[in-house]
Amino acid sequence: MNSDIRLAFAHPTERAEATAEDRPLDRISLRDHLVDVEIGAFQAERGRTQRIRFNVVVEVQPLTGPIDDDVDRILSYDRVTEAIAAELSEERLNLLETLAERVAERILLEPQAVRVFVRVEKLDRGPGALGVEIVRAQDGHAPDATAFERPHPRLVYLSNGAIASEHLSGWIDQLTATSGPLILCVGAPEVEAPQTGHRMTQRRIDLLSIEQNAWVLAARDPRCVVVSTRTELDWAMKNGQISVWAPSKIVLDAVDGPSAQPGDAVALAAWFARTFEAEEMLVIGGELPINPDVPLRQCRIDRELL
Repeated sequence: MNSDIRLAFAHPTERAEATAEDRPLDRISLRDHLVDVEIGAFQAERGRTQRIRFNVVVEVQPLTGPIDDDVDRILSYDRVTEAIAAELSEERLNLLETLAERVAERILLEPQAVRVFVRVEKLDRGPGALGVEIVRAQDGHAPDATAFERPHPRLVYLSNGAIASEHLSGWIDQLTATSGPLILCVGAPEVEAPQTGHRMTQRRIDLLSIEQNAWVLAARDPRCVVVSTRTELDWAMKNGQISVWAPSKIVLDAVDGPSAQPGDAVALAAWFARTFEAEEMLVIGGELPINPDVPLRQCRIDRELL
């Protein structure tokens, strides 16, 4: 076996040594860290956990001066395992590539980190380990500690009557007149969704009914853009786009999903508001949920205006 092939399957520590530059760097390694997690793009991987193995090497700048046995001067091993735990708790992911990328990004937020090798493997998908390994490095700029911080949006739930109202665009004008990102939520249309008699499939159908109504709202005002992923929502909040939440992906991928059913759309919107740490939630044309853990305002619309 030649050296290139051997290194391809060796622990990332050996690859770090083989690709080291002239300047010496210290290394912190995590070997064979096992976690049970629900992950995967295939339907057979939903609703069950599988073993995921992490091997991580972080290259750090050598310390200058005496260490003095001071833990605050070094990059603690706990920061590596905490980065893994934080990304696994953020949302359910389909791809190991996404997980590896996010773990690497979070580790590189540490001021001591210069380069990181992340190998992630599935152990239960076949007779061997299936995985991915990536290498990421600092670009020479100071890490942005706010990279994982989201703005606090204002969330507005619109009833079907509010969506159909001739005053809709005027309300959106008023909502956009104040600063801060705006996310709109809706419920299902008045037409009853198909009934399957099966809990999991019915949940998907009910969520898709809400998404149909989101597109109806987007058609009523071109400023409204239907979004379904955290990445899209993060970009929209930072760039002043009005988002209409399509809930299927975020709800189904949530590690700690909502107890509210899709039929209780206001409560589902309140869960979403908590998840995205909304500044407030305004309900137009509907009833406020009980104990939503987010500041709420209710706007009673005169039915003559709807």
